[in-house]
Amino acid sequence: MAVTASMVKELRQATGAGMLECKKVLTETDGNIDEAIKLLRERGLAKAAKKADRIAAEGSVVSYIHGGGRIGVLVEINSETDFVAKNEEFQAFTKDVAMQIAAANPKYVRREEVPADEIEKEKEILTQQALNEGKPAQIVEKMVVGRINKYYKEVCLLEQAFIKDPDMTIEQLLKEKIAKIGENLNIRRFTRYEVGEGLEKKEENFAEEVAKQMS
Repeated sequence: MAVTASMVKELRQATGAGMLECKKVLTETDGNIDEAIKLLRERGLAKAAKKADRIAAEGSVVSYIHGGGRIGVLVEINSETDFVAKNEEFQAFTKDVAMQIAAANPKYVRREEVPADEIEKEKEILTQQALNEGKPAQIVEKMVVGRINKYYKEVCLLEQAFIKDPDMTIEQLLKEKIAKIGENLNIRRFTRYEVGEGLEKKEENFAEEVAKQMS
């Protein structure tokens, strides 16, 4: 099938890839748009690793409010250029990340940020739990390693399953966006606020409160 300009344009709009790359994969897939998108994605993810060392010092800080104001998130996501930071694809990605933080409540961006003493404490707890379950000592260590990896998936944003597509992690989503946008992107830091979090809430006994007011 002959590759037309309209087909190249359609593929570029769908993927953000360059014109020559679009034309090449369309030729390879005999004009099949879906297969061409798949091929670009596969190749793009490989290219994303090469972009990871490039400095991303632009970007934006995005806010997201959820639950009628009960949860608020601020997240900084960096790009290589200010131009990309204004791109709709980038902005949609930042919103998805902010929503993820609001819903899944991670504590860190990546596992390297988790304090060593926190991991050691968690290992002690998990080791004791495994021993209490009656597991043989020789397999306890392997069990703890597996459970620590599960712990990372709970507390580290990049390792969490994406709420909109649980089959992919946030790290995989990030790499996909790097491939599609064509620049290195970096989720640098975030802050999550939840109303009443960390406060000791006083539980009132309604009957006692009424009795106090009447006395």
